[in-house]
Amino acid sequence: MDPRHKAGGTVEDDRVTDPSPTTDVFTPEQRSAVMRRVKGRDTKPELIVRQALTRLGARYRLHRKDLPGAPDVVMPGRKLAIFVHGCFWHGHDCARGARVPKANRDYWLGKVGRNRERDARHLAALTALGWRVETIWECELKDGAGLEARLRTLLEALPVGGRQESAVGRPR
Repeated sequence: MDPRHKAGGTVEDDRVTDPSPTTDVFTPEQRSAVMRRVKGRDTKPELIVRQALTRLGARYRLHRKDLPGAPDVVMPGRKLAIFVHGCFWHGHDCARGARVPKANRDYWLGKVGRNRERDARHLAALTALGWRVETIWECELKDGAGLEARLRTLLEALPVGGRQESAVGRPR
């Protein structure tokens, strides 16, 4: 008998499959390595938003730690904070965000719920400080023209303090 066989298991592509139900296709070490690669900043959705803002001539700061939630993009002169959220991780109501993994369901429901609560606290704290707060969802990035139109509208809106700025970031 092949030493790679477990009792009742089979060998497929040098992986041992166990007949008992498992919740993960990776070993704990492999899963840990996969999760370590999940980034919290400079994600592809965030880069798409930043590139669009740059094309529109906006100037911005990244991840201001002195603000609640360290928004992904901050425009201090406009008092505008932008969060770029992944639909799954922040529980958006789109198809991807509404999906709950079958494995470890209670854990994921709790995790996403806590993320949503934290997002709401950060929104309230920033608003109380006089900031305009926008959330751009990952699913909204599929429509590039729509994203640019939305960002253009944000850039042209009056800041909370009332000082009008042009789209290139200089006071009028």
